[in-house]
Amino acid sequence: MREARLIEVTELDPEAVAVENRLRPISESGVQSVMASVEALQLLKDEIIVRQVRHQGGRLILVAGAHRLEACRRMGRKVPAKIYDCSDDWARMMELDDNLAGAELGALDSAVFLAERKRLFEKLHPEMAQGGFRGNQHTGNLVPDIVSFTTSTAEKFGLSERQIHRLVAAGSNLLPEEIALLRKACKPVTLKDLSEISKASDPQERGYIAKLLMSGHAKNAADARRKYAAEINGDKPKVKDPVEGAFKWLLTAWKRAPKEACRRFVEEAGPDLYEMVQDLFCDGGDNE
Repeated sequence: MREARLIEVTELDPEAVAVENRLRPISESGVQSVMASVEALQLLKDEIIVRQVRHQGGRLILVAGAHRLEACRRMGRKVPAKIYDCSDDWARMMELDDNLAGAELGALDSAVFLAERKRLFEKLHPEMAQGGFRGNQHTGNLVPDIVSFTTSTAEKFGLSERQIHRLVAAGSNLLPEEIALLRKACKPVTLKDLSEISKASDPQERGYIAKLLMSGHAKNAADARRKYAAEINGDKPKVKDPVEGAFKWLLTAWKRAPKEACRRFVEEAGPDLYEMVQDLFCDGGDNE
């Protein structure tokens, strides 16, 4: 990865900074929180990070600080910024680390960011691809960073590192359109949901799950998977037979009742029972 070079620290008009290809959208609560901080302090405590793309005529593209940029845009303020000349990989890594270190991420964003962090790490250190997150003496400063992040994430959610790897697997398999649907889910996607989604290798099934969670037609991912299996296999809900149910209830009641209660029942229902017995035996006799 090419080393980034700081060009300058300055203030920019928010409209001069392009925002594109972000891993997650801004949240209204996040923007409001930054605006409240700026109102109280009369300054933005941290600069945004911007890259200058030379082959695009010096165009400025946001690297880190989307909520800060949007807050300043709404308030009509210039935004303090550090402008870098950097590679695509450096820019993405900075976006990831800025969010992982400073944002309260839900399960879905954690999965997406972890998966992207792992992808970049293995791109920069191909010798580590087979070993996953395990490090060695030749991989540089990113190794303890990766290991510490895995550990801290596991502690944050009360999970094992094995479960964190399952999160990475879920984030790695999700397509952008599936992520967009899951962000609109009626209830926040949970770690359990993501573990269930990671079991679905078919993109069609994952899309089905995401749509049901978005519409609220499934309680959770496991419920959505059951509905998908039923639809694919043509399964229909079993309709209870009322006659069978009544028979079982009568038989159980008869077996549990005291002998005197059974006697009284026969006396009370005798005529009806006699008629039924006659019909049964007559039918049996005719069939012989």
